[in-house]
Amino acid sequence: MTNIRVAVILGGRSVEHAVSTASGAGVLSALQNLPFEAVPIGITQDGRWAMLGHEASKQSIGADSMPQISADAGDRVVPSADPTPAPTVDAADGMRFALSDVDVAFPVLHGSWGEDGTVQGLLEMAGVPYVGSGVLSSAVCMDKVFTKRLLANAGIPIGPYEVVRAGEELTQGQMDRLGLPVFVKPSRSGSSLGVTRVTAWSQLPKALEVAHDIDPKALVESAFTGVREIECAVLGGADGAAPETSGPLEVLEVGEEGWFDFDSKYLGSDQPYDLAPDLPEGVNERIRELSAQVFTLLDCSDLARIDLFLAPDGEVYVNEINTMPGLTPKSGVPLAWQAAGLDYDSLIARLVNGALARGTGLR
Repeated sequence: MTNIRVAVILGGRSVEHAVSTASGAGVLSALQNLPFEAVPIGITQDGRWAMLGHEASKQSIGADSMPQISADAGDRVVPSADPTPAPTVDAADGMRFALSDVDVAFPVLHGSWGEDGTVQGLLEMAGVPYVGSGVLSSAVCMDKVFTKRLLANAGIPIGPYEVVRAGEELTQGQMDRLGLPVFVKPSRSGSSLGVTRVTAWSQLPKALEVAHDIDPKALVESAFTGVREIECAVLGGADGAAPETSGPLEVLEVGEEGWFDFDSKYLGSDQPYDLAPDLPEGVNERIRELSAQVFTLLDCSDLARIDLFLAPDGEVYVNEINTMPGLTPKSGVPLAWQAAGLDYDSLIARLVNGALARGTGLR
């Protein structure tokens, strides 16, 4: 085990760069306590890959600073999809990094160009096992529109929504169907970035502009009112076993506009969740059942976080799924599993060992 090399890939090109950097720092810190050799690799926001030092494990999100991978972070590396062995350093051309030089990769990347099947495809080509869902599942789950279509087709309860591409507008009929308020968000992004709560239709054009700055495809969702926001962590079972679900946790922290925005997620309270919420009879089981069903339906692997709403009448609705959820110390998934008796280091070890055992290829 001590010779197992784990490439932790963090940063990335998406607007979630800072969150990915902080999540990757958490994974790197855990690997320092485990019998693995960590290989920290950063991706800048313009797509440059760099070999990082182990100080990358100290990155964190603060009120006055956002962590990022800088252009001069370390020796430049050129990731290769060639699965055949290659020297790590070429004296004539400088640093070259063959992905096949490591035993397993942990792509702690959030958002586009990382969580959406792109890096997963590169790792498959390179023949490197990796933590997380496969190419198709990653791509589908990253796109909120396709996720909702599949959930609806399977009869899983979701809220009303409309899709608005750049240059398009909602019709009066669509607005009447959705009602107010609504949430406008990029279809392929996370961490509540680019999201606006709209309480008057006059605010919609600006909200769409904000979302379209990140993604040309935006989602307009009916806002659930009077609901409790719930998260459930899922771990994939080994050898085809059923996925495991954590106990539900309830979001307590809200931003100035009354919802769980970026600041409340990452800059708010050190205890943004109730890890043992008092739920009506049968709701705990329903949340866990739905979460496992979503994980299986979307062909996920290893880990995910399911976001849900509990309505006043007891109905549970699925909102979103994240196939590489936040892994910062304050993130819901590590906290949920810690409450279930699986500490952070053990969680990371389980994910790495699971990816190693699975290998690459069709799932």
